[in-house]
Amino acid sequence: MENSVFTARLDNCYDELKWLYCELYHNDMEAFDYFVQMLETQWNARKDALRAIDEKRLAEPDWYRSNKLLGMMMYPANFGGTLKGVQEKLSYLTECGINYLHLMPLLDSPKGKSDGGYAVSDFRKVRPDLGTMEDLAELADACHEKGMVLCLDFVLNHTSEEHAWAKAARAGDPVARSRYFFYDNWDIPNEFEKTVPQVFPTTAPGNFTKLEDGQIVMTSFYPFQWDLNYANPMVFNDMVENLLYLANQGMDVIRLDAVPYIWKELGTDCRNLPKVHTLVRMMHLAVQIVCPSVLLLGEVVMEPKKVAPYFGTVAKPECDMLYNVTTMCTTWHTVATRDVRLLKRQMEQVTALPETCLFQNYLRCHDDIGWGLDYPWLEQFSITEVAHKKYLNDWFTGKLPGSWSKGELYNDDPRLGDARLCGTTASLTGLEKAAETKEDALMDQSLLCFWMLHAWMFSQSGIPVLYSGDEVAQFNDNSYKADPDKMDDSRYLHRGNFDWEKAALRTDISTVQGKAFSFLRKLETIRTEHPAFRSDAIVTVLDTGCDSVLGISRKYNGEELLLLFNFSEKPVTCNLGEGQVLNLIFGGAEDLRNIDLTGYGFRWLAC
Repeated sequence: MENSVFTARLDNCYDELKWLYCELYHNDMEAFDYFVQMLETQWNARKDALRAIDEKRLAEPDWYRSNKLLGMMMYPANFGGTLKGVQEKLSYLTECGINYLHLMPLLDSPKGKSDGGYAVSDFRKVRPDLGTMEDLAELADACHEKGMVLCLDFVLNHTSEEHAWAKAARAGDPVARSRYFFYDNWDIPNEFEKTVPQVFPTTAPGNFTKLEDGQIVMTSFYPFQWDLNYANPMVFNDMVENLLYLANQGMDVIRLDAVPYIWKELGTDCRNLPKVHTLVRMMHLAVQIVCPSVLLLGEVVMEPKKVAPYFGTVAKPECDMLYNVTTMCTTWHTVATRDVRLLKRQMEQVTALPETCLFQNYLRCHDDIGWGLDYPWLEQFSITEVAHKKYLNDWFTGKLPGSWSKGELYNDDPRLGDARLCGTTASLTGLEKAAETKEDALMDQSLLCFWMLHAWMFSQSGIPVLYSGDEVAQFNDNSYKADPDKMDDSRYLHRGNFDWEKAALRTDISTVQGKAFSFLRKLETIRTEHPAFRSDAIVTVLDTGCDSVLGISRKYNGEELLLLFNFSEKPVTCNLGEGQVLNLIFGGAEDLRNIDLTGYGFRWLAC
């Protein structure tokens, strides 16, 4: 393919890209010319097989809005040991119906100071224990041969203190120091601290770290993660080049980690600033020029009103997809309260977004559950933030009477009452406790809750993504408590190795693993058969007449589905009006005036 294609794509974006770049970087044409040359270099490095995927997806621009996509997120080391090990086990993923594989951080990072891989020391190198960059490219090729999409995390906000830039900065190189936020004294850092919230006030208080030479560097997350200064065009140029380099290894989706934090201004909270959107828009344009089949997935852990702007507009998109953190959090709130009103309100906000807005949906992921709920709205029910967070954490750690959950707290600080929650889906829904106590009734109830939550996740617009192990109801892994490198981070409770012995029971429906696996596969198969599950379907929230039952209507090309979810252990009856409907999951017809839901019961109904 000739460079005329590159030239045409560049010309199509050039005016906007130059205007944004020059406005942000004060007409620094030398930096802009370097940026454009870098785009051409990365274009020339893109292999023919990936360019063929580019052309195919450009001809089918809605390919990722299909109801056929089903994802799984995993740590390669936990699942396959190495990247080659993951490649050898792709047949298992195919058996699970997976065609969208999201790999957790795998780039080189220092042992013991990696924050789960989010402290990157080299963006062009795979962690040696996992393999090589060539292994990653081979895995991508193998995924593409199976029709599988590959997603990789990309850490935007910071580098490890062991990155070459940071090492040079520590050694006194002024150019390297300009890539970060360095100060000779605490005057300016103290001014930042007046307005910038702390990310981890318990385990990593403050937003700055004093180095051995007395210099002070911004470290919003952990002291070993140095914030990058995107006001320096050199940082933007090089980080976009790193992103495109990874795309050229065969990545189909790049997850932009902690994207709201990447622009810093004194006197602000350094979150969601307007120039963040300028940066992301320019990244999107760069991708459209070099590798237009690649999607940008934004991680925006913010309240709903601050999430939607990261989609950009239809004419000028930023992120192609967003991590649906808030719905995940609100879902678990609903499990603990048995009250769907907040979840219903959030779904009304989500469904009001343009149909082009796409989310990656999940119940659990590698991270903790932070209770970022809409507390101003909850205040009308006399629910206050600190007390409610305590209630949720007490419920999910099994401290409250009647609780069957076995979660653990992360970053617990009794003074602030702002602890987060860890645990696998199976352990948070009671399956682990039921297995321990051998209570048949609790096991039945927990399975229903487990299935209902997955049915709800599959019903949301976007790409549903399982967390590796959830397909076989994997329990918490307490072994991290004996590992010196992990024992201080309770998130490893749900970051354990995949249990292949338990997974071998997935075809035995007399086991928990078999019951979980077979029913989830049934739901997943039904989802692929009904276009109303497409992400661009028309979705409305139903009035079910019951505060414990969430109702959703999905319409697409003449098909309408009614979806009901009981978030309480108590049975209820719903009346949705006149007519007969078909039960897609259990078969048979039902009367809309009389829909009986067991505790944690659910329905997928076709009108």
